[in-house]
Amino acid sequence: MRPEPIPALVDNYIWLLADAAGNAAVVDPGEAAPVERVLAERGLTLRSILITHHHPDHIGGIAELCLGRNVEVIAPIDERIPHANRRVGHGDVVTLALPAARFEVMAVPGHTTTHIAYAGEGLLFCGDTMFSLGCGRLFEGTPAQMLDSLDHLATLPDDTLVCCGHEYTQTNARFALSIDGDNAALKARAKDVDGKRLRGEPTVPSTMGMERAANPFLRTDSDAIAAWAARQADAHDRVSRFAALRNAKDTFR
Repeated sequence: MRPEPIPALVDNYIWLLADAAGNAAVVDPGEAAPVERVLAERGLTLRSILITHHHPDHIGGIAELCLGRNVEVIAPIDERIPHANRRVGHGDVVTLALPAARFEVMAVPGHTTTHIAYAGEGLLFCGDTMFSLGCGRLFEGTPAQMLDSLDHLATLPDDTLVCCGHEYTQTNARFALSIDGDNAALKARAKDVDGKRLRGEPTVPSTMGMERAANPFLRTDSDAIAAWAARQADAHDRVSRFAALRNAKDTFR
């Protein structure tokens, strides 16, 4: 199964998995209408919903999608996420019968304290923890938590498809180039991203190999990021380097 991004809201992606028999699962449905449209157009039956975190743009469509259906809703242990009938945490295994898939649950706090990711089948559904060439804002967690979360995600194989929650890559590329402009992999990725957006195509999924090579938030130990951080105040260990990067991105225009 190849994951398919369904555009939703302003810049969200709802991820669809479907098998040849017409069984489907979706990840982080922020609204129901785009999912309903795809299900109807392709004659798919929704079996499961996977949730990474509690923000409304990732859970807003759950209630409507469950109406009249027997749907398993898998979510982190967080009462801010309603309608879940299975709660999971770090180290749990999620096995979907239809479409057949197996995912390991990873706790990835930072963007929120209860954020989780699903890794398996060569895929990573990481919500708003990691974006292509970026990472999520720290709404609830600390820089140390987010860096640790990204470190764990970065251990996945190079060919893992990174399925994140938003179409932010073009802006992330501009920021990354302002920090790590001599990075050949980053420059190639930025050029590819510009072409995709010009054609109206999604820039994700990327791969973990691409992210390790070009995402500045996965490169806090690189010479280029260390050199940039050395020019910032109090940015001399890897957590403070990461915090400086995140603060710079928060104000980047």
